[in-house]
Amino acid sequence: MQRLQDAGPAPVIRVVIVDDHRVLAELLTAALSMSDEVAVIESVGTATEAIVRVGALQPDVVVLDYDLPDGDGVSAVASIKDACTTCRVLMLTSYTDPVVLSEAFDAGCDGFVTKRNGASEILAAVLAVASNETPVSADMVATLVRPNSAGVGADLTERELEVLRIASLGHSNKEIAAELYLSINTVRNHMQHVLNKLGAHSKLEATAVAVRAGILRR
Repeated sequence: MQRLQDAGPAPVIRVVIVDDHRVLAELLTAALSMSDEVAVIESVGTATEAIVRVGALQPDVVVLDYDLPDGDGVSAVASIKDACTTCRVLMLTSYTDPVVLSEAFDAGCDGFVTKRNGASEILAAVLAVASNETPVSADMVATLVRPNSAGVGADLTERELEVLRIASLGHSNKEIAAELYLSINTVRNHMQHVLNKLGAHSKLEATAVAVRAGILRR
């Protein structure tokens, strides 16, 4: 277990990194430290250590590697969230299979970023997940496809599909409105229709449903 810098005062985002590759953990620490808004307070290399230290430190964000020596990160999410009910979990992995994304969301992850992303993208994902957004790497979910033959999402309009695609990348309603030249209220209405039609209760759940149904893919 590698103890890193102490957390700064609020509103600094306190982060625990869970990755057994020491070099990568150090690079992640350096990347996140580019922002004055983030303080990496500790780095651990196993799921078991993560559960204990997260419970003791109560961080704001846990950056959790998918592959760990004592199991995959997905299986540790529930225990981590039990140990720290307010922390947000950002899954970090080299996999881009939508099935992995679905597993991560089903387990309770709040965001998903792939290791092929650069330092700035990973930092942006940490800032987004700390702000209650749902970042998903563009290389994981980037291409909009037609609804599947099973009928899930078949009644989504073109505009609703576009709002869903952009929301799945972790963008806020304000950012979606700016990109599509719509009012925020219009975007909210579209998103509510998406949630209703997919039987979801949040953008996170809608993204997971869409990935499983084939509405969104890599």
